[in-house]
Amino acid sequence: MRRLGSVQQKIPCVFLTDVKEEASRKREHQLFQVVATENVNPVVLEANIDCAFATEKLDGTCCYVALYQGQPYLWARLDRKPNKQAEKRFKKHQHTHKNYKDFSWNVEEDFKTVPETWIPAHRVKHHNGHPIPDQLGHIPGWVPVEKSNRQYCWHSSVVDYEVGAALVLQPTCDDEDMLEITAVPLADLQEQTLELIGTSVNGNPYGLGSKKQPVHCLVPHGSIQIRNPPPVNFQQLCSWFQESSEGRVEGIVWHCNDGTLIKIHRHHLGLRWPDGETCLADRPVVIRFEGTIDIYSSSKGLLSSFFPLNGHRFSRLQDVEYEL
Repeated sequence: MRRLGSVQQKIPCVFLTDVKEEASRKREHQLFQVVATENVNPVVLEANIDCAFATEKLDGTCCYVALYQGQPYLWARLDRKPNKQAEKRFKKHQHTHKNYKDFSWNVEEDFKTVPETWIPAHRVKHHNGHPIPDQLGHIPGWVPVEKSNRQYCWHSSVVDYEVGAALVLQPTCDDEDMLEITAVPLADLQEQTLELIGTSVNGNPYGLGSKKQPVHCLVPHGSIQIRNPPPVNFQQLCSWFQESSEGRVEGIVWHCNDGTLIKIHRHHLGLRWPDGETCLADRPVVIRFEGTIDIYSSSKGLLSSFFPLNGHRFSRLQDVEYEL
């Protein structure tokens, strides 16, 4: 499988965007919407998007695999955000100047505390040894997923550090239409970012599992290809999302040859998400545990739940269950 760009920071939209002062369709309590204009972002032309690899933008929460205490670990996304006073100053500056530029942050005093284990994401700029906030006033970063932290219980359910493996959803090597749920060594996922999707993540747009039998898994970023992406044209993209069977996705992420990532999602275009059955949820899937599979029978979390189903096929991802 082609290994593509790691998602460490906010990805620019394929079109230049504008801010509308109306309630967001994507985020609760956000009183503005970021919408796409019909003007192509100059970044797109510089990165030669026509030669890019188009993949499905997944609706979950971003994760990262990297070393922690000497072993490969799953890390959860945790952006460091400003405290109430600093956020109030920042919003006042934005309203007065109609931009975020020239705002002066005091990183030591203006931001909420984070765990000692927190690290800033790659490519976050630093000044005098301190990470600098992005245009939203956030400092993207990561925190290791430790079993004792109940806040990340759904992250924990898809990894077993004793076995050193994670439960991963990805395309099969022998059938481009078929997906597989499999155990992948965390060492093989190092320095990759993945999307945690499932029952208790972001309203579960893919219809996975149930409250009684929750299903979660990690999907490597860039692994779900969009085979016939539309041209980068506002009207054609709108039509594709609404009329194409492949368009039943939250969005597209283009992986350009120079490493640039560019995206579009339905909310940029004023379109609903989810809107009926999703493309990913409708794909067939096989449970596949290979290699020294005996270790998974005594594993913890979802690895042990799916191990007995090795070789079992489901006609749709949303039909997956582990107690048959």
